[in-house]
Amino acid sequence: MADESKLSRDEFVRQMRAKFEETLGRVADAVNEAPPGHVISGSEEQVRDLFEDLRQQAFESALQMRVDAAEAAFPPSEGRDDGPVQAE
Repeated sequence: MADESKLSRDEFVRQMRAKFEETLGRVADAVNEAPPGHVISGSEEQVRDLFEDLRQQAFESALQMRVDAAEAAFPPSEGRDDGPVQAE
């Protein structure tokens, strides 16, 4: 795949930074809100789910950015009508 169709690493990191920081805040909340004496059992599953959601969002976002970059690198050729098909 040509370099033009690769996602921007810096842009991806910039977009994901807010989601990452939000996730870290929610991890801290989960640990703090766990019942006394049950910090691990009271927060571990929630923390695991938070990071699973972040992992999925990161992967899907990166894939979409790669698709968008590929589409931008190869615009439709001129003279081709990509509009709606007219019924005869």
